[in-house]
Amino acid sequence: MKKQLQPANSGNKRVNSPPKDTPSRQESLLFPIVGIGASAGGLEALEQFLRQVPQGSGIAFVIIQHLDPTHKGIMAELLQRTTGMEVFQVRDRMRVKPNCVYVIPPNKDMSILHGVLHLFEPMAARGLRLPIDFFLRSLAEDRQELSIGVILSGMGSDGTMGLRAIKEKAGVVLVQEPASAKFDSMPRSAIEAGLADMVAPAEDLPVKIIDYLRHTRVIAKTDLTLEEKNQSALEKVLILLRAKTGQDFSLYKKNTVYRRIERRMSIHQIDRIAAYVRYLQENSQEVDLLFRELLIGVTSFFRDPAAWEQLQGEAIPALLAKHQAGGVLRAWSAGCSTGEEAYSLAIAFKEALEQLKPKAGFTLQIFATDLDQDAIDKARKGVYPANIAADVSPERLKRYFVQEENGYRAGKEIREMVTFATQNLIMDPPFTKLDILICRNLLIYLTPELQKKLLPLFHYSLTPGGVLFLGSAETISTFTDLFAPLNIKSRLFRRRESVLQAEPLEFPASFVPTPSGIPRELTVLKPATNFQSLADQLLLQHFSPPAVLVNDKGDILYINGRTGKYLEPAAGKANWNIFAMAREGLRFDLGSAFQKVLRQKEAVTLKGLKVGEGSGM
Repeated sequence: MKKQLQPANSGNKRVNSPPKDTPSRQESLLFPIVGIGASAGGLEALEQFLRQVPQGSGIAFVIIQHLDPTHKGIMAELLQRTTGMEVFQVRDRMRVKPNCVYVIPPNKDMSILHGVLHLFEPMAARGLRLPIDFFLRSLAEDRQELSIGVILSGMGSDGTMGLRAIKEKAGVVLVQEPASAKFDSMPRSAIEAGLADMVAPAEDLPVKIIDYLRHTRVIAKTDLTLEEKNQSALEKVLILLRAKTGQDFSLYKKNTVYRRIERRMSIHQIDRIAAYVRYLQENSQEVDLLFRELLIGVTSFFRDPAAWEQLQGEAIPALLAKHQAGGVLRAWSAGCSTGEEAYSLAIAFKEALEQLKPKAGFTLQIFATDLDQDAIDKARKGVYPANIAADVSPERLKRYFVQEENGYRAGKEIREMVTFATQNLIMDPPFTKLDILICRNLLIYLTPELQKKLLPLFHYSLTPGGVLFLGSAETISTFTDLFAPLNIKSRLFRRRESVLQAEPLEFPASFVPTPSGIPRELTVLKPATNFQSLADQLLLQHFSPPAVLVNDKGDILYINGRTGKYLEPAAGKANWNIFAMAREGLRFDLGSAFQKVLRQKEAVTLKGLKVGEGSGM
């Protein structure tokens, strides 16, 4: 049933008359939607922006501004004076049309679903509301790569989390030049988070959006399917990335990688990937920007709250019951980004202990790793913007965080539970003897072939009965013999036991494709006699026993001296790989040093390592 909207000001019917026709779901996805966040000083910036939007742009603009909830909404009427587009104050279930402007009403939160705007009563107290983040997150889900986020003048950090969601969906982010904004806190927050694709004064942003969309359409029309695209040029991009960053993206899904490359091409108005290769060669900074683009991932505290409730209320108590004598539990957050999920796990564990009050003492040691050094540095600092209040309850903020001028810092109680480190899940050895392994929304970026190697590795890393926590879009695929669902909807799985693996377990050093003619299986290699003699001479000249000689995958070729203090056979099928046999305390640092040796072709020495024995103590 259609609702006739009543105009707030009968003298300006244009402001409040809704679009009359209702396009289909398919048609509603054919045009881009720009979500514009503004706060203090935003009216002037919005007027500067809208004056430069040409007629018939084919774009819709949705404005979310911090408005005084006690005042009548007149923003739509004020903005109507600056643009020829129709301007509407949003009513519930209003459908978005191109070449129109939509303004959030006072004292409302707003979301979008299938191109239709929905209004909500605000849940958070005044001063804690984050309407810009709330809308931009939904815009990212609804419009995917056609979502565009713009942040103009304003105080605070509202909008930063929503922009991250847009970037993760391959949308584009534009930010007002802070020097041109009356209040620069919101623009600076977005820029410092590394999310801004383009920064310019408000009046220059519309032409940048239009140029970006024009080149996006050119690429879409001129390029063929991925299989027919210039495969050589794509591989050259991967080579340049590896040369600059040391990271190999060849095992990431090619469609995902290419979509991120296309986005960077559109930003620079480059139509052909071969031309983008030349641009990368001439601009080393762009290689770093593309690298960060490929690592963009959405994370937040207690993402998918129902799944975290399941982990805290059922999975953690079951693990504690299994360790009746108390002690240390171990967890690994793989692909932890800026640390929100690692700290969420620390909080969930603390609260589970308080609810259960076990007689024995328990602690949780969390290892949190990510490929992105910048993200790890931020995670270690544990400093987050004030808008985490959207995901963390006031009670948790009060207990586990310290409020600072511009946000919150993770408190000592949870910071001491987490150890952060850089790690490449594809190349570096895994953590083992784990009770909990969290790897959420990372597998979806990797090829199915790589996923089939990682899931058995996760099984190997967990202790009997250990818990695997995947993302909402991820599954265990065909590995039902390795994992049993605790709750399929929550993506929580328990490690199955007594499994006879049909194929040998592969470790990360063997994931990267090897040259043709070299076997991939982890088998015991039989060196020739003269090779063994040569190894003896080399070891005696440069090292004192015990020592081992390995190939570039970590397979052991030769052992010298008594190595039992450092190596032990892994349980299960015989596996003569140094990463499988290394004792606790050696695995992680050994893997990092191993990759460094392969890259630099020179000696690497590690000192001060503490080697665990027996149970890994």
